[in-house]
Amino acid sequence: MQFYTLPVLMMLGGALADMHNAAVCISNRKYSQVGGTAWSVSYTVATEYEILVAETECACNFYKARNTGDKQWDQCPDCTFDGTTCNSADWHIGGDEMNYYCTELCHAEGSEAN
Repeated sequence: MQFYTLPVLMMLGGALADMHNAAVCISNRKYSQVGGTAWSVSYTVATEYEILVAETECACNFYKARNTGDKQWDQCPDCTFDGTTCNSADWHIGGDEMNYYCTELCHAEGSEAN
């Protein structure tokens, strides 16, 4: 069982573009305040979750086999599973697509990506 804590602000940059080079399937997502108060500029929230290794490998294999069009997220020829994370050096992983594979096909509670 692996737990990770990442500041939500770090993840927002990747989430805006919704293209990623690393993603995982997760469960037990929890949010906690790291600093500041709700009305201060230093207010920061962290996300903690358990990475589901088998489910991540399952989703990564589905994504590698994906061929639904010619957009960057429609294919992931360079998707590789490193034992924990699904990686794409050329940023082919779409957040919505990875979440679908994790939740609908590989039975995880959700997904996280950089």
